[in-house]
Amino acid sequence: MDRKIFVPGDILIPENSDMRLWSVIACDQFTSAPDYWAGVEKKVGGAPSALRLMLPEAYLDRPDVDELVAGIEKSMREYSDGGIFRTLEESFVFVERTVSGGGVRRGLLGLLDLEYYDYSPDSASPIRATEGIVPERLPPRAKVRSRACLEMPHIIVFIDDPEMSVIAPAEKEAGETLYDFELMEGGGRVRGRRISGSGAEKIEKALERLASPERLAEKYGAGNAPVIFAVGDGNHSLAAAKMNWEQVRGGLSEDQRETHPARRTLVELVNLHDATIIFEPIYRLIYDTDTGAYLREAKEFFSRFDGLQKHKLTCFTGEGSVECGTGELTLGECIAACEEFAERYVENHGGRIDYIHGRETVLELGSRKDCAGILMPIMDKKELFPSIIRSGALPKKSFSIGPALDKRYYLECRRIIP
Repeated sequence: MDRKIFVPGDILIPENSDMRLWSVIACDQFTSAPDYWAGVEKKVGGAPSALRLMLPEAYLDRPDVDELVAGIEKSMREYSDGGIFRTLEESFVFVERTVSGGGVRRGLLGLLDLEYYDYSPDSASPIRATEGIVPERLPPRAKVRSRACLEMPHIIVFIDDPEMSVIAPAEKEAGETLYDFELMEGGGRVRGRRISGSGAEKIEKALERLASPERLAEKYGAGNAPVIFAVGDGNHSLAAAKMNWEQVRGGLSEDQRETHPARRTLVELVNLHDATIIFEPIYRLIYDTDTGAYLREAKEFFSRFDGLQKHKLTCFTGEGSVECGTGELTLGECIAACEEFAERYVENHGGRIDYIHGRETVLELGSRKDCAGILMPIMDKKELFPSIIRSGALPKKSFSIGPALDKRYYLECRRIIP
């Protein structure tokens, strides 16, 4: 890296607040479960809470959405000026999160430089999206951020570090415990410890070694534009932050662009090779279709991919199944091929496509009358970075990283207006 892309910063954490009421799950979870958010509202009541600083996507279609956004802006100003926060100057936060199954996910909270992020499909930037961005999802998020004085992260960004050279050693540098509590609504336990001074410098040096041209060429081959940071969760939130920064930077001088707080955004850095990071396929299901030609057309469509059958998938109906290969395609290209086939079949035979979590669920639904399914290949974590380098961001609905309750909860904040 010609400059530091992930750095410590001035991070805000609530002081003298009930953290169990403060911390709430990310806005893009439980979008079709209003009862979940009603329960959170009831639990929080009038206590200081991150709930007052965010807009659940379940509320986007409400007629009073503009009033809700105005209320968020008001709460941000009140919290920022009202002594709610303690400032951790020039710090990382070492985060330990107990997830489903009892494992502990370890991460580093710090600042990512948006100048090095490009979410376009043909991006060659050091920071890249892992899944395609849906443009219509950006304006509501960008609207909230454009007038916000605070940001809260639920973004998780991966590094490809099989030697465990960055985050694992950082645990030794973690000092003061900042928080340690049970998250609401079954979210598990979270603990955060501060890293600053010489400890933070060691982390930055470890990242520089990980991103050295020699290491990158060894892992991904010479001549490729490497990925150093891949957005694992919160792709659209990071894209909205980038969109906002592009609007802000247009009115700044070169010197102002260097130091403006909106140039960087808080994210949690997680090693792709952490044992708790498990990629689960998102299966394709076709409802209300004529399945008579499904197996024959699936075999014909996928037969065009010759060579090594690296990724195998199964197309099936209640009448039978056919195993298909996708040649030497990357994982992203394989998923794109599945999406193309499903869309083409619906266009010719009717029906609608849905995206299903869980192998047993898609098998049961896809075997019903007038239904068909695709069992997607299991994703090997080691393929993620090479696939993005070769064929770009994966298509929408490519994979899921654990269940909803394991997603990042809002907790820390940061000022993004000088």
